[in-house]
Amino acid sequence: MKAGKFLLPIIAIIAATIYFSVFIVKEVNQAIVLQLGDPKRIILNPGINFKIPFIQNVVFLDKRILNLDTPPEEVIASDQKRLIVDAFARFQIIDPLKFYISVGNERVARSRLATIINSRIRNVLGQQELQTLLSEDRTKQMSLIQEGVNNEAENFGISIVDVRIKRADLPQANSDAIFRRMQTEREREAKEFRAKGAEMAVTITSTADKEVTVILANAQKKSEIMKGEGDGQKNKIFADAFGQDPEFFAFYRAMQAYQKALIGGETSMILSPDSEFFKFFGNINQKAE
Repeated sequence: MKAGKFLLPIIAIIAATIYFSVFIVKEVNQAIVLQLGDPKRIILNPGINFKIPFIQNVVFLDKRILNLDTPPEEVIASDQKRLIVDAFARFQIIDPLKFYISVGNERVARSRLATIINSRIRNVLGQQELQTLLSEDRTKQMSLIQEGVNNEAENFGISIVDVRIKRADLPQANSDAIFRRMQTEREREAKEFRAKGAEMAVTITSTADKEVTVILANAQKKSEIMKGEGDGQKNKIFADAFGQDPEFFAFYRAMQAYQKALIGGETSMILSPDSEFFKFFGNINQKAE
């Protein structure tokens, strides 16, 4: 009975000792074994490891490539143009012991790196003109930034894998001013295009009107010539036809005169009965008698 009473506590103590003595390092981690805050061992490979329980503790650090988004930074280029630069970096902890001693944890490391990156961006980009920062030469400038940041990050046991600019925008006030200037420029170009279009329209219309006038004049001329030729041919035909019978020609002309003079039935004429105009009427009456 007495042995049984002490057996369970002993087993519990042994289990607790084993539990607090064993720790697992995953593939994505690296570990530092501390004894009362003093680093004792660096573990880089994954697996099961042991420590002294209640005396030693373990700090795990990520050994993957990590991303860091830095806050946007205002940069003044060498030509005094302002630019808002939003950059990001990728880094890796390559020396866990130096990392732990210099910065302690990842949160502090990110803050320190963000400060270094923004400072380096101001130093490098501040020596270039705005046009250079917005051109293909920006890649060269980013290489210089990465090199400078990497030199300082080595003091923290960190390697900078890459530094990139996500966005490079003008400040809002400058953007508004540039937008208004671009809008004014586009409106001016639109007015020029409309003015040129109106000028071309007037030229085309004038040319078309001139061509229409010339075409109509030529057509009118041709029609008058053709009409004159037709009238001449008609008169010739009439002359040839009526020349064969002068009396019939005189009668035909008189009938035409009667038709034109008496058309509508409301014409009043006061003439002598023996007028030459009525000679065919008289002849008709004589024949009727």
